[in-house]
Amino acid sequence: MYFAALLARTEDGWEASDTELDDVETLSDLADLAREASAEDDTVLVLIEQEDAWFGVVRVDGEDDPRIYVSDAAAAARSSYGEILLTDELLGREPGDDVPDLDSLDLDGTEDGEPASAEDDEEEEAVSAEAITHSPLGDGEILDDLGVSEKELRTLAAEDALSAIAEALGASEVLETVR
Repeated sequence: MYFAALLARTEDGWEASDTELDDVETLSDLADLAREASAEDDTVLVLIEQEDAWFGVVRVDGEDDPRIYVSDAAAAARSSYGEILLTDELLGREPGDDVPDLDSLDLDGTEDGEPASAEDDEEEEAVSAEAITHSPLGDGEILDDLGVSEKELRTLAAEDALSAIAEALGASEVLETVR
């Protein structure tokens, strides 16, 4: 289950709104959605979580390029919303590079119920070496100036991260109204 919300900083504090990401296909679409949530060029945070798996923060400050942080890159890569955040630039690859299709990875070592062979194991290890790791990715300092250090961000567990971030920002009440 996913949850996505926008937190827009205003003169009066933070305003929250839940958001549907069904029509968002690219990071650019997501940044435009965030900019629409702010009457001025104030900071807007897009908070996304997949229950107990990963969370992501996208920060949009006016017309600046969005800044991104993802708690678990491999888990996010297996998510349609996570794929939006994991741009080629963030992954450190050139656009168009051949990358293994993570949806096609055989996660249990078998294919169509067949037992894994030694040859399958070797192939899976080769693909896994190229695959995205289960580690944080992106701008760890994304929330430093808002009171959440990189160290704190990296220690947050996926199941309570957005609440902890909102609490540190003084926005927990407004976030809970849209949750």
